[in-house]
Amino acid sequence: MNGADALIETLVANEVTACFANPGTSEMQFVAALDRQPAMRPVLCLFEGVATGAADGYGRIADKPACTLLHLGPGYGNGLANLHNARRAFTPIVNVVGDHATYHRQYDAPLNSDIDTLVRPNSIWQRSADTPDSVAQIAAEAVAASFGPPGGPVSLILPADSAWLPTTTKPVKAQRPVRPAPDAAAVDDVAKALKAAAKPVILLGGQACRAEALVQAARLAAAGLRVMTDTFVARQPRGAGVFQPGRMQYFGEMALADLEGVDLMVLVGTTTPVAFFAYPERPSVLVPEGCETRTLADRASDAVAALRALADVLGAPASGPTQPLKLPEAAPTGPLTPQSAGQSVARHLPEGAIICDDSVTSGGGVAVPCMTARPHDVLALTGGAIGIGVPLAVGAAVAAPDRKVVSLNGDGAAMYTVQALWSLARENLDVTVVVFANHSYRILNIEMGRTGSGNPGPSASKLLDLGDPRIDWVSMAKGMGVAAVRCETAEAFDAAFARAMAEPGPHFIEAAI
Repeated sequence: MNGADALIETLVANEVTACFANPGTSEMQFVAALDRQPAMRPVLCLFEGVATGAADGYGRIADKPACTLLHLGPGYGNGLANLHNARRAFTPIVNVVGDHATYHRQYDAPLNSDIDTLVRPNSIWQRSADTPDSVAQIAAEAVAASFGPPGGPVSLILPADSAWLPTTTKPVKAQRPVRPAPDAAAVDDVAKALKAAAKPVILLGGQACRAEALVQAARLAAAGLRVMTDTFVARQPRGAGVFQPGRMQYFGEMALADLEGVDLMVLVGTTTPVAFFAYPERPSVLVPEGCETRTLADRASDAVAALRALADVLGAPASGPTQPLKLPEAAPTGPLTPQSAGQSVARHLPEGAIICDDSVTSGGGVAVPCMTARPHDVLALTGGAIGIGVPLAVGAAVAAPDRKVVSLNGDGAAMYTVQALWSLARENLDVTVVVFANHSYRILNIEMGRTGSGNPGPSASKLLDLGDPRIDWVSMAKGMGVAAVRCETAEAFDAAFARAMAEPGPHFIEAAI
């Protein structure tokens, strides 16, 4: 057994059984070791941003880490944007970053880089396993660290000689950390503050938006309290039978208008809300003037237990409001719009489906009708780095092969990681990809005005337009092995989406809006 074997055996012993990979020469020992441990599923991704985004989707659904296999510093760098998103989602991921042999580093070969510095901003833990006998122990530490709490990507750097040299070490079992329980005195203090407040609001994020937490949050809503969530949540159930809190508005002035008069904001699994971007003469912090903030549970704490304890102290009802099942009665007709597409998604989405949402300006058209669709989970873009929609779906489908996965994308966002379509076909994953093709970075057209930059002229327009040349999405998807269709009417989209939900395997729909 060599160091690569020790790594894979330890990962598998700790239930890390999926590897999203784009390897190079330094990682060949790891690749060879995969043949000796069939419990580890390797998934080849043709770009590292697909591998890291897929690991994010896997971790959000499986509630445990996948590993990535990345080729030295440049390979990690290519995957950086979706690791940024994963860090903001608090998703456990074990990045295995290959490196030159320890004795070869000193010669500054062309692919040599300062990997420690590259991984630091988006790793909640990092370490280099510089001897084969240290690999198993460090791998176990990496798995444990990825759980946090609240969790996040970690980076294990594996020099080539640590991978190829022999070792007699056995797999090491990681100790999974436990979220601390809420402090009873703190719960009592928050309860008293809520009773004294004239217009309080409870803001949920992270673990507080999961299914078991929303059951408790619904009790608070039934007690007359307003409950909201962060704008972008890593994973949240939606649809019939689910409590649907309000959502913090994306644009800062709309958020503050919605919160006007609020005098107490209780934070559960999140932090003080801030505007996504700064704008001239507009506030950054989205808390009304004079509003007090209190934390019931920080991101590391057990938000489910904290919400339950607060509901009990307040004498809230045993259960709270949930959404009814209310599907659109008839198929939409006429021109295809995000709203008509949303009607079709709500009509045909099966129970237990997973939506991976990177649809940017088109997303609202789907979100509203799906609030009363069959129950499903939604994975959102948490870090603002577009290009995660299809990679997230790859990982979610590997984690939950018995569930339908739908990936919603803007056309600009989808082009960032279009290689993910190839991985869908290679793995025959049950994913339907929808690309809303408006041939524009529409959100940037909106932001031009909001930032006070004025109307785009001829030169500026060239950086906002995607229509020259127009992307042939159907040919691109088919070229990567995915059955594809272009829809220009609501009727055509409804039929295509219904067919995709009825048939297993990957499907691609260009929604020409």
